[in-house]
Amino acid sequence: KLKSKSKVNIGLRIINKRKDGFHNIHTVFQELDFHDILTISKLSSGCSFSSNVDWLDDSSDNLCIKAYNLMNENYDIGGISIGLNKMIPPGSGLGGGSSNAASIIKAINELYELKASYSDLEKISSQIGADVPFFIRGGVQLGEGLGTKLTQIKKKINGFFMLVIPDFQINTSWAYSKSKILLEKPSKAVNFKYQMEKKHIPFELFENDFESIICPSYPEIGVIKDELQAYNACYTSLSGSGSTVYAIFNEKADAKSAELQLSKSHITFITTP
Repeated sequence: KLKSKSKVNIGLRIINKRKDGFHNIHTVFQELDFHDILTISKLSSGCSFSSNVDWLDDSSDNLCIKAYNLMNENYDIGGISIGLNKMIPPGSGLGGGSSNAASIIKAINELYELKASYSDLEKISSQIGADVPFFIRGGVQLGEGLGTKLTQIKKKINGFFMLVIPDFQINTSWAYSKSKILLEKPSKAVNFKYQMEKKHIPFELFENDFESIICPSYPEIGVIKDELQAYNACYTSLSGSGSTVYAIFNEKADAKSAELQLSKSHITFITTP
Protein backbone atom coordinates (compact mmCIF):
# COMPACT_ATOMS: atom_id res chain seq x y z
CA LYS A 1 0.00 0.00 0.00
CA LEU A 2 1.57 3.29 -1.00
CA LYS A 3 0.89 6.96 -1.56
CA SER A 4 1.01 8.06 -5.18
CA LYS A 5 1.79 11.75 -4.84
CA SER A 6 1.07 14.80 -6.97
CA LYS A 7 3.34 17.55 -8.31
CA VAL A 8 3.29 21.16 -9.34
CA ASN A 9 5.63 23.04 -11.66
CA ILE A 10 7.50 25.94 -10.08
CA GLY A 11 8.02 27.97 -13.24
CA LEU A 12 7.96 26.53 -16.76
CA ARG A 13 9.74 27.90 -19.80
CA ILE A 14 9.06 26.53 -23.29
CA ILE A 15 12.52 26.61 -24.90
CA ASN A 16 11.89 25.48 -28.47
CA LYS A 17 10.05 23.05 -30.72
CA ARG A 18 11.92 19.87 -31.55
CA LYS A 19 12.15 18.13 -34.92
CA ASP A 20 9.94 15.34 -33.56
CA GLY A 21 7.14 17.86 -32.94
CA PHE A 22 7.52 17.90 -29.15
CA HIS A 23 8.93 20.81 -27.13
CA ASN A 24 11.96 21.27 -24.92
CA ILE A 25 11.14 22.82 -21.56
CA HIS A 26 12.89 24.12 -18.43
CA THR A 27 10.95 23.64 -15.19
CA VAL A 28 11.15 22.72 -11.52
CA PHE A 29 9.01 19.81 -10.36
CA GLN A 30 7.92 19.95 -6.70
CA GLU A 31 6.33 16.80 -5.29
CA LEU A 32 3.36 17.36 -2.97
CA ASP A 33 1.81 15.22 -0.24
CA PHE A 34 -1.67 15.39 -1.87
CA HIS A 35 -1.97 11.83 -3.15
CA ASP A 36 -3.86 8.81 -4.46
CA ILE A 37 -3.60 5.47 -2.63
CA LEU A 38 -2.46 2.33 -4.47
CA THR A 39 -2.81 -1.18 -3.05
CA ILE A 40 -0.72 -3.70 -4.96
CA SER A 41 -0.26 -7.44 -4.45
CA LYS A 42 1.16 -10.37 -6.39
CA LEU A 43 -0.83 -12.57 -8.75
CA SER A 44 0.41 -15.68 -10.52
CA SER A 45 0.03 -13.91 -13.89
CA GLY A 46 -1.61 -10.96 -15.64
CA CYS A 47 -2.76 -7.61 -14.27
CA SER A 48 -6.05 -7.04 -12.48
CA PHE A 49 -7.17 -3.42 -11.98
CA SER A 50 -9.94 -1.80 -9.92
CA SER A 51 -10.63 1.79 -8.95
CA ASN A 52 -13.08 4.04 -7.11
CA VAL A 53 -13.75 6.09 -10.29
CA ASP A 54 -15.74 5.09 -13.37
CA TRP A 55 -13.53 6.87 -15.91
CA LEU A 56 -10.64 4.43 -15.39
CA ASP A 57 -10.82 0.83 -16.57
CA ASP A 58 -8.39 -2.00 -17.29
CA SER A 59 -7.78 -1.03 -20.95
CA SER A 60 -4.30 -0.72 -22.44
CA ASP A 61 -4.64 3.11 -22.31
CA ASN A 62 -4.55 2.99 -18.50
CA LEU A 63 -1.08 4.17 -17.42
CA CYS A 64 -1.07 1.67 -14.54
CA ILE A 65 -1.55 -1.17 -17.03
CA LYS A 66 1.13 0.30 -19.32
CA ALA A 67 3.54 0.40 -16.39
CA TYR A 68 2.89 -3.28 -15.57
CA ASN A 69 3.26 -4.34 -19.21
CA LEU A 70 6.60 -2.55 -19.56
CA MET A 71 7.96 -4.07 -16.35
CA ASN A 72 6.78 -7.50 -17.48
CA GLU A 73 8.48 -7.06 -20.85
CA ASN A 74 11.74 -6.03 -19.18
CA TYR A 75 11.84 -8.44 -16.24
CA ASP A 76 9.47 -11.32 -17.09
CA ILE A 77 7.67 -11.09 -13.74
CA GLY A 78 4.45 -12.70 -12.51
CA GLY A 79 1.19 -10.77 -12.23
CA ILE A 80 -0.13 -8.04 -9.95
CA SER A 81 -3.45 -6.87 -8.59
CA ILE A 82 -3.90 -3.07 -8.51
CA GLY A 83 -6.44 -1.22 -6.38
CA LEU A 84 -6.47 2.54 -6.93
CA ASN A 85 -8.23 5.03 -4.66
CA LYS A 86 -8.20 8.15 -6.84
CA MET A 87 -8.10 11.63 -5.29
CA ILE A 88 -6.01 13.61 -7.80
CA PRO A 89 -8.40 14.92 -10.51
CA PRO A 90 -7.63 14.06 -14.15
CA GLY A 91 -6.41 16.77 -16.53
CA SER A 92 -5.46 19.04 -13.65
CA GLY A 93 -1.72 19.43 -14.33
CA LEU A 94 -0.91 17.65 -11.04
CA GLY A 95 0.57 14.54 -12.66
CA GLY A 96 -1.82 12.03 -11.11
CA GLY A 97 -1.68 9.44 -13.91
CA SER A 98 2.09 9.79 -14.26
CA SER A 99 2.52 9.35 -10.51
CA ASN A 100 0.33 6.22 -10.55
CA ALA A 101 2.48 4.69 -13.31
CA ALA A 102 5.73 5.47 -11.48
CA SER A 103 4.31 4.04 -8.25
CA ILE A 104 3.40 0.78 -10.03
CA ILE A 105 6.94 0.53 -11.42
CA LYS A 106 8.48 1.09 -7.96
CA ALA A 107 6.04 -1.32 -6.31
CA ILE A 108 6.83 -4.11 -8.80
CA ASN A 109 10.54 -3.53 -8.23
CA GLU A 110 9.96 -4.05 -4.50
CA LEU A 111 7.38 -6.87 -4.67
CA TYR A 112 9.48 -8.97 -7.02
CA GLU A 113 12.83 -7.97 -5.43
CA LEU A 114 14.22 -6.94 -8.81
CA LYS A 115 16.83 -4.59 -7.29
CA ALA A 116 16.63 -2.33 -10.36
CA SER A 117 18.33 1.05 -9.95
CA TYR A 118 16.52 4.39 -10.02
CA SER A 119 18.19 5.04 -13.39
CA ASP A 120 16.84 1.76 -14.79
CA LEU A 121 13.32 2.56 -13.56
CA GLU A 122 13.49 6.12 -14.94
CA LYS A 123 14.51 4.77 -18.34
CA ILE A 124 11.53 2.39 -18.40
CA SER A 125 9.12 5.06 -17.11
CA SER A 126 10.15 7.54 -19.83
CA GLN A 127 8.42 5.25 -22.35
CA ILE A 128 5.07 5.99 -20.66
CA GLY A 129 5.08 9.80 -20.47
CA ALA A 130 7.29 12.83 -19.93
CA ASP A 131 6.32 13.42 -16.29
CA VAL A 132 6.62 9.78 -15.17
CA PRO A 133 10.42 9.62 -14.58
CA PHE A 134 10.22 12.52 -12.10
CA PHE A 135 8.02 10.48 -9.77
CA ILE A 136 10.57 7.64 -9.50
CA ARG A 137 12.67 9.76 -7.10
CA GLY A 138 10.21 12.60 -6.46
CA GLY A 139 11.21 15.45 -4.17
CA VAL A 140 12.37 18.56 -6.04
CA GLN A 141 14.00 18.23 -9.45
CA LEU A 142 14.91 20.39 -12.41
CA GLY A 143 13.31 19.04 -15.60
CA GLU A 144 14.83 19.79 -18.99
CA GLY A 145 14.42 18.49 -22.54
CA LEU A 146 11.00 16.83 -22.66
CA GLY A 147 11.02 17.02 -18.87
CA THR A 148 12.84 13.68 -18.63
CA LYS A 149 16.37 15.08 -18.18
CA LEU A 150 16.29 15.41 -14.40
CA THR A 151 18.61 17.02 -11.86
CA GLN A 152 18.00 16.71 -8.12
CA ILE A 153 17.58 19.95 -6.16
CA LYS A 154 18.31 19.51 -2.46
CA LYS A 155 16.27 22.50 -1.32
CA LYS A 156 12.52 22.04 -1.00
CA ILE A 157 10.05 24.89 -0.80
CA ASN A 158 8.62 25.19 2.67
CA GLY A 159 5.10 26.45 3.16
CA PHE A 160 1.50 25.50 2.52
CA PHE A 161 0.34 24.81 -1.01
CA MET A 162 -3.26 25.59 -1.82
CA LEU A 163 -4.54 23.90 -4.99
CA VAL A 164 -7.52 25.40 -6.81
CA ILE A 165 -9.02 23.15 -9.48
CA PRO A 166 -11.56 24.79 -11.82
CA ASP A 167 -14.37 22.74 -13.34
CA PHE A 168 -12.72 22.62 -16.78
CA GLN A 169 -9.71 20.84 -18.27
CA ILE A 170 -7.10 22.36 -20.57
CA ASN A 171 -5.82 20.28 -23.48
CA THR A 172 -2.03 20.16 -23.26
CA SER A 173 -1.58 19.58 -27.01
CA TRP A 174 -3.70 22.66 -27.74
CA ALA A 175 -1.65 24.73 -25.28
CA TYR A 176 1.64 23.70 -26.88
CA SER A 177 0.22 24.38 -30.36
CA LYS A 178 -0.37 27.99 -29.31
CA SER A 179 3.26 28.43 -28.14
CA LYS A 180 4.51 29.28 -31.65
CA ILE A 181 3.86 33.01 -31.13
CA LEU A 182 5.64 32.87 -27.78
CA LEU A 183 8.73 31.20 -29.27
CA GLU A 184 9.03 33.89 -31.95
CA LYS A 185 9.73 36.49 -29.25
CA PRO A 186 13.28 36.43 -27.83
CA SER A 187 13.36 36.02 -24.06
CA LYS A 188 16.11 35.82 -21.47
CA ALA A 189 16.57 32.33 -20.05
CA VAL A 190 16.43 31.98 -16.26
CA ASN A 191 18.38 29.17 -14.56
CA PHE A 192 15.71 27.87 -12.18
CA LYS A 193 18.08 25.52 -10.33
CA TYR A 194 20.45 28.39 -9.51
CA GLN A 195 17.55 30.57 -8.32
CA MET A 196 16.12 27.71 -6.20
CA GLU A 197 19.38 27.35 -4.29
CA LYS A 198 19.41 30.97 -3.12
CA LYS A 199 18.63 31.66 0.54
CA HIS A 200 15.50 33.60 -0.44
CA ILE A 201 13.93 32.23 -3.62
CA PRO A 202 13.08 35.07 -6.08
CA PHE A 203 9.68 33.71 -7.07
CA GLU A 204 9.05 36.64 -9.40
CA LEU A 205 11.54 35.04 -11.83
CA PHE A 206 9.65 31.74 -11.96
CA GLU A 207 7.27 32.42 -14.83
CA ASN A 208 5.06 29.78 -16.42
CA ASP A 209 4.97 30.46 -20.17
CA PHE A 210 1.61 28.71 -20.46
CA GLU A 211 -0.10 31.51 -18.54
CA SER A 212 0.31 34.01 -21.37
CA ILE A 213 -1.14 31.40 -23.76
CA ILE A 214 -3.99 30.13 -21.59
CA CYS A 215 -5.24 33.17 -19.65
CA PRO A 216 -6.70 34.97 -22.72
CA SER A 217 -8.84 31.89 -23.51
CA TYR A 218 -9.55 31.02 -19.87
CA PRO A 219 -9.81 34.37 -18.02
CA GLU A 220 -10.98 32.56 -14.88
CA ILE A 221 -7.35 31.48 -14.35
CA GLY A 222 -6.32 35.12 -13.92
CA VAL A 223 -9.25 35.78 -11.58
CA ILE A 224 -8.24 32.87 -9.34
CA LYS A 225 -4.65 34.09 -9.23
CA ASP A 226 -5.77 37.58 -8.22
CA GLU A 227 -7.99 36.17 -5.46
CA LEU A 228 -5.13 34.09 -4.08
CA GLN A 229 -2.76 37.07 -4.09
CA ALA A 230 -5.26 38.97 -1.98
CA TYR A 231 -4.65 36.45 0.84
CA ASN A 232 -0.88 37.09 1.06
CA ALA A 233 0.28 34.28 -1.20
CA CYS A 234 4.02 34.54 -1.82
CA TYR A 235 3.65 32.84 -5.23
CA THR A 236 0.78 31.85 -7.53
CA SER A 237 0.96 29.93 -10.78
CA LEU A 238 -0.61 27.44 -13.14
CA SER A 239 0.80 23.94 -12.68
CA GLY A 240 2.10 22.89 -16.09
CA SER A 241 -0.57 23.73 -18.64
CA GLY A 242 -3.24 23.63 -15.92
CA SER A 243 -6.02 23.70 -15.16
CA THR A 244 -4.89 23.74 -11.51
CA VAL A 245 -3.86 27.10 -10.10
CA TYR A 246 -1.85 26.92 -6.90
CA ALA A 247 -0.53 29.33 -4.32
CA ILE A 248 2.27 29.02 -1.78
CA PHE A 249 1.59 30.52 1.64
CA ASN A 250 4.03 31.00 4.50
CA GLU A 251 1.18 30.91 7.04
CA LYS A 252 -1.39 28.14 7.24
CA ALA A 253 -3.98 30.65 8.51
CA ASP A 254 -3.71 32.61 5.23
CA ALA A 255 -4.12 29.41 3.20
CA LYS A 256 -7.19 28.49 5.27
CA SER A 257 -8.71 31.95 4.75
CA ALA A 258 -8.17 31.70 0.99
CA GLU A 259 -9.68 28.22 0.92
CA LEU A 260 -12.75 29.38 2.82
CA GLN A 261 -13.45 31.84 0.01
CA LEU A 262 -12.40 29.91 -3.09
CA SER A 263 -13.89 26.55 -2.08
CA LYS A 264 -17.34 28.09 -2.61
CA SER A 265 -16.88 27.88 -6.37
CA HIS A 266 -13.93 25.49 -6.96
CA ILE A 267 -12.44 22.22 -5.74
CA THR A 268 -9.64 23.11 -3.33
CA PHE A 269 -6.98 21.30 -1.32
CA ILE A 270 -4.30 22.45 1.10
CA THR A 271 -1.16 20.34 1.17
CA THR A 272 2.59 20.51 1.85
CA PRO A 273 5.79 19.51 0.02
